Amino acid sequence: MGVELLALEQGVVIALNRVLAVVQPRSAPIERMVRQAREKGLLIDMTYGRRTGAVLFFDSGHLALVSLSPEEVIKALQISDPA
Repeated sequence: MGVELLALEQGVVIALNRVLAVVQPRSAPIERMVRQAREKGLLIDMTYGRRTGAVLFFDSGHLALVSLSPEEVIKALQISDPA
């Protein structure tokens, strides 16, 4: 099984088969997890200075911040699903 890449928006490409969860960033537990990931060097900020719309959790322990909303990310994931 190879790496399946998905372009979410301009300049943002993710490994589709490595995504575990897509969540909203504005709850205390998620904000804490983002802060901890930043401290550990496991945070990838792909917002390009825009407001964070969603946090993606990867199977490697990395978290990624994107400017798309969780609904937009899920829609992109479903469109790319070959099944």
